[in-house]
Amino acid sequence: MALPFLPGNSLHVHIGKERFHKSQHFNLSSGLPMLVGLEKPGIGGEPLVGQKIRSKYSVYPKGEGSDLPSWIAFDKQALCFEAYFRETVTISELETHRIRKCKIYFYLEDDTIQVVEPKWKNSGISQGTLIHRHRIPLPPPNDDQFYKVLHFNINQDMVLYSRTFTVTNCDSFTKNFLTKLGVRLNEPAMIPDDPYSKHRQQLEGTMKPLRPYERRDTLKQFLDYDHKILRFYCFWDDTENMFGDPRELILHYYLADDTIEIFEVIPPNSGREHVPKFLCRSKVPKRSPVQMKLPGETTDRTVLNMVASKNQGQCFVLDSLKTGAVSEEFYRDSDLTVGGEVNIWGRRVVITDCDEFTKEYYRSKYGIEDFTPVQCKVPPAPKPSNPVPPYNGFGSEEDSLSSCQGLFPKPPRKDFQKFMEKDRCGLNSNVLNFHAKMMTSDPVDKERVFIISFYLSDDSMSMFEWPQRNSGVLGGKFLARRRVRKPGQKLFKSEPFEYFTAQDLYVGASVCVNGINFQLLDADDYTLSYMEQHAEEFPRANTGNILSKLRSIPEGKQSEIRKFLSLSDPTNTGFIPYESFRGLMMGLDCGLSEHEVLVLARCFSECEQPEVDVGFMLAVAQDFLRKKHFEDFPHLAGIFMYHDRQ
Repeated sequence: MALPFLPGNSLHVHIGKERFHKSQHFNLSSGLPMLVGLEKPGIGGEPLVGQKIRSKYSVYPKGEGSDLPSWIAFDKQALCFEAYFRETVTISELETHRIRKCKIYFYLEDDTIQVVEPKWKNSGISQGTLIHRHRIPLPPPNDDQFYKVLHFNINQDMVLYSRTFTVTNCDSFTKNFLTKLGVRLNEPAMIPDDPYSKHRQQLEGTMKPLRPYERRDTLKQFLDYDHKILRFYCFWDDTENMFGDPRELILHYYLADDTIEIFEVIPPNSGREHVPKFLCRSKVPKRSPVQMKLPGETTDRTVLNMVASKNQGQCFVLDSLKTGAVSEEFYRDSDLTVGGEVNIWGRRVVITDCDEFTKEYYRSKYGIEDFTPVQCKVPPAPKPSNPVPPYNGFGSEEDSLSSCQGLFPKPPRKDFQKFMEKDRCGLNSNVLNFHAKMMTSDPVDKERVFIISFYLSDDSMSMFEWPQRNSGVLGGKFLARRRVRKPGQKLFKSEPFEYFTAQDLYVGASVCVNGINFQLLDADDYTLSYMEQHAEEFPRANTGNILSKLRSIPEGKQSEIRKFLSLSDPTNTGFIPYESFRGLMMGLDCGLSEHEVLVLARCFSECEQPEVDVGFMLAVAQDFLRKKHFEDFPHLAGIFMYHDRQ
């Protein structure tokens, strides 16, 4: 039965509405009342019956996330199109038309358009920005509207202020953006040849100088070897001169321009003043001249005067045979080797060693493998040993040791790198937890349960006693977090104390803490997994070491093992219980500990693999690509085709 159409019984159209303004449809123009609001909406901005309101700007589909306006979401983003237009030339005999290439930029934030023509050298026409950035109206009769993003496509003509532009191509960002909007892009078009540009290229090809200069291309060497420097450690024996002594030098060879720079290593308390450089950066000749050449004396080309008389004028010709050129050899990287000598303006400098980058450079380029250092100076006298006094019992051992290393004691430094690597990070706690009990004959203490936690970040240990009801012992913290010394060490000694490490804790081990012996009975799954993943740090969790111990079993016991396995698995399922396996391994007398047996059982245990949900994996991959704004789909499709060629 339908409800009557009465107030309160029907859904009102204005429920939830907040805007009730009315658009202005009438106005005065030159004193006359006129209807100016034919396209204006009705009350509250809703369109009238049969009215279609055209948007003034481009409309984009709404995505997920915050609803941002276009001038924020598309800030500094523009679509780039390659285009050309044909310009008629009437005042030239060489050409009738001209093809001018340009780029059209459509700015997404406000639908503005800018047309820019690249500048060509000696073109003779004004180039650059042809149309400044603003909104461009459509050609008549739709000149009351403006260009929007959906008006653009490849291989189509666009009329901008009575000039026809042919859009030929666009960049990858523009292709991806238009494809996401649902625009089907056309095939790229070819730009026709410009007859005058081809004529100019032919003319420039014939313009070759009769006497071309020899061009030395040093740009490639600079781009390949910029900021790459060879470092050599050198020695200069200056003892022959008065007040001379051996000098240590550092030679820098710049591969970018083959220049050399030398610094002097001045030891402390040597009595010499520190100078910035021993030799400024410059090219060093192999044979030092007797007299320095004047400026302009060494040039790449020589000019010859063909007329000897001054009355007949002057006639100069370039010397193509280089008869008067002065050749000078400079040191190159091939001349610098460990053990070789370098003539630095008359000073005999011996190269004694080099750094690792220099060694790798000579290995890869010249195949040199011998970099034996040259001993040219007397080795320094060994420093006398500084005996450390024994520990006095005040404070920690590191704190007492720092008071003996300087006049002003400093707090002991901690291993910050180890702390950053082994500290808690998310679900990875880097804490090894073991289940332990006391090794005692007291019936009360035998039942006490302890949790030993070892922190890998600073090798500290803490103990917690599990509370038990009606045991007569209060549970809680048994040992505060600190490093624990190994038993059997003297208190007052000069050598550093030995502390328990992560390798000392394993299932079956005995640990003495403050004179009380504890036996580790079990460990949690994270501890066992961590020790198995870092088997190089924990030898008792290394499966290779355990199997090597089992291979040393004699043949007689191996036959007994096979007989035991056949009896433990009569149905031939391939699996036996853990207790039977443990009793077998512990009875072999091959030195296996409780922890090694547990690791071996975990290694060969049956693990149930979860079922793979292909649909869920595909949904996760699509969601990840969408959040990362992935756009390189052609490359992804190529990788799929390579791995799945069938």
